[in-house]
Amino acid sequence: MRRPGGAALAVAALVLLTAACGSRVPESEFTERPAERGGGAAPSGEARGEPVTVGVIASETSPVGDAFSGPQDGARAYFEALNARGGVGGRPVEVVTCDDGGSGLGNSDCVRELVLKKKVFALVATTSLNYAGAPQVSDAGVPDIGGQPIGAAYETYPHLYGIYGSRAPRTGGKPGWDGDLYGGTEVYRYFKREHGARTAAVVSYNQAASASYARSVTSGLEAEGYDVVTEQVDFSLPNFDAVAADLRDRGVDLVFDAVDTGGNAKLCRALDEAGVELTAKVTNVQNWNSGVPEDYADAERCRNSLWVTGSSRNYEDTGDPAVKAFRDGMDRYADTGTRSQWQLEGWAAAMWFADAATSCGEDLTRACVEDFMNRAEPYDAGGLLLPARFEQVPEPPQTRPTCVSAARWQDDADGGAGGWVSQGEMTDNCFTVPQLPYRP
Repeated sequence: MRRPGGAALAVAALVLLTAACGSRVPESEFTERPAERGGGAAPSGEARGEPVTVGVIASETSPVGDAFSGPQDGARAYFEALNARGGVGGRPVEVVTCDDGGSGLGNSDCVRELVLKKKVFALVATTSLNYAGAPQVSDAGVPDIGGQPIGAAYETYPHLYGIYGSRAPRTGGKPGWDGDLYGGTEVYRYFKREHGARTAAVVSYNQAASASYARSVTSGLEAEGYDVVTEQVDFSLPNFDAVAADLRDRGVDLVFDAVDTGGNAKLCRALDEAGVELTAKVTNVQNWNSGVPEDYADAERCRNSLWVTGSSRNYEDTGDPAVKAFRDGMDRYADTGTRSQWQLEGWAAAMWFADAATSCGEDLTRACVEDFMNRAEPYDAGGLLLPARFEQVPEPPQTRPTCVSAARWQDDADGGAGGWVSQGEMTDNCFTVPQLPYRP
């Protein structure tokens, strides 16, 4: 699998910032889980009725390599598994994909191809570097379900439903509340409460997207009472050795970053060479995958300090029935050997659509599907997602109860590949935290 290069930096910043706005509430706020009503259930036996056509747009080929293919892989595998057991009310789901190449022009072309020409019923698991066609999707009234919030589209337009939910008005004008989006400090609260962290570093490039995201992380850490050390390196010639030496001298507990995967690997190597001992080197859901041994081959100590946080259940938790179903489906229907959290979230997005469509019975309409998406009860994809819902709150929240899914990388003691080990139950890692504004 190709790894994203320096261009992935802006993407990681956008993913992390917008994902922080998801409507994530503790499981105690609802009682009946969607999985108990079927979780995408369908009649047994192969689907044979009239197909339901859905589209998947992904930036498979783009400046960030194939980093955006995961949600599409997960969604396609889910629909294959769903069709094998009867589809949606006996109707198979037919998937039409489009690679937008990571450009706004390419994305608009994909929207025209799928929405206007193919006339797909819905879009599922959209993962676009530049979702320029979002206004067209919204104007056409096509539900877009479970997309990755890489830009601000899922906080702006009606008919668009990001994988983490939303509370924004989504009227088609400015994103969020008059151009401001809001994110919580739950990740920083988690490390402070559970691991006693007090000093955190934020490492960024001298590049606009990187610096912007670093400022957001810094403000969140400061709101949680951390002593914050900021480090900025040159994008073209980063001196990570100097950063590592300074972090060692300052006794930093945590390291957050706004750099790409290649930069992270170099930073980790420098931290190991400087003898830095960390509570956690925190990365994001985009890097929550099985490629860690390859990416961090030269940084054993730092590699085993890697943590990820997100809003979905660890794809390694095969003791959970929903995760096991995902892994079995990927093994059977996906031809990629890589496993990732974005694949799991694509699978969950497809399940969300299937549950919505199944709720309509024989009268499958877009309006019915959207009624399911807009209901008050949170959705958790059979426990794969932290409960998410879509509200339209006129004023931005000041505080919110939010939860964190956390995992730590651990090498295999017997020399195997190792893997991500969950840290507590995600629906128990919950806090009421301030919501801080930022501009997308």
